[in-house]
Amino acid sequence: MTKGSLDYVELEHDSSLDRLAGLIHEHCGIDYKGNLHSLAVKAGARMKELGMTCRQYIEHLEQHPAEWDALIEAVTINETYFFREEQQLEELVRLLQAYDGQGEIRIWSAACSTGEEPYSLAMAIQESGMFPLSKVRIYASDINRKVLRTARHGFYPKHSMCFRRTPEWLREKYFDAVQGGYRIQEHIRERVQFFQFNLTRQAAGMLPEMDFIFCRNVLIYFDTPVVQKVISNLADCLSAGGYLFLGHAETIPELPPDLRMINAASTFYYRKEGGSI
Repeated sequence: MTKGSLDYVELEHDSSLDRLAGLIHEHCGIDYKGNLHSLAVKAGARMKELGMTCRQYIEHLEQHPAEWDALIEAVTINETYFFREEQQLEELVRLLQAYDGQGEIRIWSAACSTGEEPYSLAMAIQESGMFPLSKVRIYASDINRKVLRTARHGFYPKHSMCFRRTPEWLREKYFDAVQGGYRIQEHIRERVQFFQFNLTRQAAGMLPEMDFIFCRNVLIYFDTPVVQKVISNLADCLSAGGYLFLGHAETIPELPPDLRMINAASTFYYRKEGGSI
């Protein structure tokens, strides 16, 4: 490859690409080792931008750790939308009926992308009318700093696909129309605390105990050992009696001893032994 050019086929067969896949797996658990073509396309765009070969880019990455933010932006998938897997939101509201009214309810959206999930959680709870939203604190994290900036701002373009499951009346009720799109209203935004978090390298125990954790459509990008590590980490962060929701296509190869699966009418989730909520 010459500087400023990029041949994805050539890159795909570069032994350095396999090394880059290993570094990504070590850094954040995403498994590209069996899909080097996809990695060549996604990371290759960043290499072309910098005018580097894969070998040069790895050296650059090792010498400039801040480059990980740009690489993570390139290789992570952030497709999401409001009220995704709505049956789980309905189950959350049903479970909250057992809330005893004491203390704050803590919910963690553990891979929040551009914010649609945590904001959907807040809107669903508000719509339930069971208690003031001020009783709820939603924590929302992602490894990708760029999507977190979008999430914090809470602005979504008018014709974005993120609204494909949002009824018009809900959009009118919880969003303010601004030029070019809609922004989540402040009373919803202020209930969500966004922060950067690496599920495979940081201990969930650094966070307060959570009553509910939503970690949906993330585990599908990890291999089995990483899945087990992440699930164990999340289980440690759950309060006794707390609940863990995964995506419908995700399963846990081996459940931690303190988690058990619960099958509801139209979804499934996991409960940590003990507690009352």
